[in-house]
Amino acid sequence: MTTYPRRTLLLTLSAVAVAGTLAAVSPPARAQAPGTTGPALAWGPCAEPGLAGQECAELPVPLDYRDPDGPQLTLAVSRVRSDRPGARRGTLLMIPGGPGEPGVPRLVAKGPALGKEMAGAYDLVTFDPRGTGGSSTASCALDPDDRHLVTLRSWPGPDGGITENIARSRRIAEACHRHGGAVLRSMSTANEVRDIDRLRRALGEEKLSAWGSSYGTYVGAVYAQKYPQHTDRWVLDSNGDPDPSRVERGWLANMAAGADDRFPDFAAWAADPAREDEGLRLAEHPQDVRPLFLALAARLDRAPKESDTKGVPLTGSLLRQALQNALYSDGLFPPLARLVRQAQDPAARPVLPDALAGPLPDANAAAVMATICNDVRWPASVPGYRRAVAADRARHPLTAGMPANVVPCAFWKDAPADRPVRITAEGPSNILLVQNRRDPATPYSGALKMRQALGGRARLVTLGHGGHGAYLGNGNACGNRLVTAFLTTGRRPQRDTYCADGAGAAAVPGPSAPGGPA
Repeated sequence: MTTYPRRTLLLTLSAVAVAGTLAAVSPPARAQAPGTTGPALAWGPCAEPGLAGQECAELPVPLDYRDPDGPQLTLAVSRVRSDRPGARRGTLLMIPGGPGEPGVPRLVAKGPALGKEMAGAYDLVTFDPRGTGGSSTASCALDPDDRHLVTLRSWPGPDGGITENIARSRRIAEACHRHGGAVLRSMSTANEVRDIDRLRRALGEEKLSAWGSSYGTYVGAVYAQKYPQHTDRWVLDSNGDPDPSRVERGWLANMAAGADDRFPDFAAWAADPAREDEGLRLAEHPQDVRPLFLALAARLDRAPKESDTKGVPLTGSLLRQALQNALYSDGLFPPLARLVRQAQDPAARPVLPDALAGPLPDANAAAVMATICNDVRWPASVPGYRRAVAADRARHPLTAGMPANVVPCAFWKDAPADRPVRITAEGPSNILLVQNRRDPATPYSGALKMRQALGGRARLVTLGHGGHGAYLGNGNACGNRLVTAFLTTGRRPQRDTYCADGAGAAAVPGPSAPGGPA
């Protein structure tokens, strides 16, 4: 899910040059190497405007890999070829997040900056996972009211009650079972990993390099576990806890702590005197912003305010969801502060963010639910959810119990087709994790769990920054430099490394070292 885990504080150390070592990586991949036979891709112009030189194709993949010659789905694939054939060393696959996010728009958004960093070392390739974007999709035929982000996310009632959430979750699960069909049931991490290997073979590559983001880090980690011999240089950006007993459910639960980690950044910004001239200063002191926000949300719980969108009032839950979205990036702080100001002003009609003003398209809503429900069995005890929500609301008021609440997966009709994969330290040491210290969606504690699981296979670069998305995401020159160096030269920090907001970097103890993060 987009929008998509206590913590040991990493101390900012003095900036020093970071020594690098050659990661255990292969020579440049060669076309039609052994193990690369597969369906050919017919590249051509893309239907939608994109980047200069961008090409698109469709990849057929089995609906069910147990019947590889049976019904096929199509995946939308896109690439920007290296403009320096002499420098090209292979393919860099961008693995999108979500679950439920397509990859092709991310290539359009990030391709120019990534291409500049790679300097022709790779063809840049991505795909829309099954169920998303231009690939084969499914429908749950949900009512529009059930497709708003603020209802797909199970925000409890103003009093903490979850009766309405239970009814909606049952209704969505039943609709997806009735209308989703085999395509919806096929949306899973296991099948996305198989699809990636099918894409690798279609590209004629013995090995892939990859940049996986958010949920894409879990997909990337599972691929590296299942197909280690086909991984070259592997970057996992904004990582969740890969514990197979808690994937998906644990990621959602951990967002409560993530919001707590990140909110002080917004509070400091909103109390800065520089906001005064913009009309966006919410308080004189950072410590006053949190109680102000909580009191406003509680007031909107009691008396929702008419917004600029007909039929969608500004409720306390919608304000909290707006906060959750805004914590992803400092660039989203001004619209959130403006919404708070409008909510405070009796004469103003709040302008809702586009993402919250209307329902998601039906296929998008189905894709958001399918993978998280198909991957693992979720607990089904309604009393258990009531207790969890009550405890979470008390512990994390900013998220009001939503991360611990019941979701349609609790009533999902179909059992998982595959068991979750346990991520281990077995395999080549060719993985670089990169993580913001204050990530609201994939909190730092989850990244430490991924780091611990991978052991000697990985190094962790921590950025002293907030937000979701680290590489080429927040202007941290130190982090960008280390990731670029790894992808283009194979040089990786000898030890886990901390990058402050400046340009420096310092080695820090690894997760298993005495005194290190745990």
